[in-house]
Amino acid sequence: MARALFLFNHDAAHQVAHLAPIAAATAREHPDIESTVAYATPDIRTRIEQLIDPEDARRIVWTELKLGMISGRLCRALDRIIPASRLARLRIYEQLFRNSDAVISTERTCLRVQKRLGPNAAPLFIRVPHGTGDRSVTFHPDHRRFDLSLVAGAKMAEQLVANGVHAERIRVTGYSKFERIDLSAKPDFFGNGRPAFVYNPHFDPHLSSWYDAGPELLEFFASPAGQEFNLIFAPHVMLFRKATHVSPEYKVARRRPDVPEAARSAENILIDTDGPKLFDMSYMLSADGYIGDASSQIYEFLARPRPAFLLDPNDALTGQGERDLPFLGTGPVARTPAELVGFLERWNEIGDQYRARQQQIIDHTFSLTDTPPSVRAANAIADAIRHRTS
Repeated sequence: MARALFLFNHDAAHQVAHLAPIAAATAREHPDIESTVAYATPDIRTRIEQLIDPEDARRIVWTELKLGMISGRLCRALDRIIPASRLARLRIYEQLFRNSDAVISTERTCLRVQKRLGPNAAPLFIRVPHGTGDRSVTFHPDHRRFDLSLVAGAKMAEQLVANGVHAERIRVTGYSKFERIDLSAKPDFFGNGRPAFVYNPHFDPHLSSWYDAGPELLEFFASPAGQEFNLIFAPHVMLFRKATHVSPEYKVARRRPDVPEAARSAENILIDTDGPKLFDMSYMLSADGYIGDASSQIYEFLARPRPAFLLDPNDALTGQGERDLPFLGTGPVARTPAELVGFLERWNEIGDQYRARQQQIIDHTFSLTDTPPSVRAANAIADAIRHRTS
């Protein structure tokens, strides 16, 4: 029997929702293919099982990528600098990859196994991007090495081709994360009737607004003037996993500022740096407006178009331009917190000005058909495996 290996080789759960529905659909729709889920920690397995039906979970073969006591301690210490645990799992469980016909992953570190096994022994490597972002590091040269990329819509397909990925190695399958989410929902985390904004800074020390402007922005919302708004501080989950962040792509390292004490005690500010609602779109659906920088979550927010504002204190985003970063066209760009606050005074009016452009970008980003995205992806994986084994 052919085997599809779904790889969840990460200690955080922010990528799970992109791949779990596809693993479930493959197990359900293609019983002639053994669907194996290889997961890094019990918490990751728990999150996967929360996102799929119990019947599908029983169809899956589960494999935990455990590290030994000594190697685990050493890797966890090194994880502050490099993804040591991820790399160790790839080495220790190399035979699992060798025995598979396809490895489906949301990240490119798995390609180290492809290189070690060589073209004659390596399985197919299939990529499911964890998001629909535009930032330049989304298009790493390694993406040309995947045998197949399953993308959310025409936008990312075109961008991959423009960056040297052969069109025959790309399938548009839709955005599986949306399948179990009610995009019309609007949770209320404050109950005071004030407009709520979600601030979603990235962790990259070059692209993120947090290092140079984030704490000052939170201090505004904690101030008397800022009390007319609510703020959900929901950064990329990796931002607060480390005190110092390194950007290999931009060769920058910076120490992360902490959350100001005034913001921690403000009743109109919700702070969540590591909770499950960072992954299930609760905050994106609840907010009246978005504030961010390089995170692809702006596209999840704009699945229901609303006012969006970008904070770019060091010109890291604007310098690349809207051609490379289409999300720059979804709202005004501020260089400073003070400039952003000026925009917030007209937030609803500004949102109306950008709504048509937002809808154009969203339609280009997400492909919608009557077939669920997870099934479209599962069919593409099955076709690739059968073509390989025929």
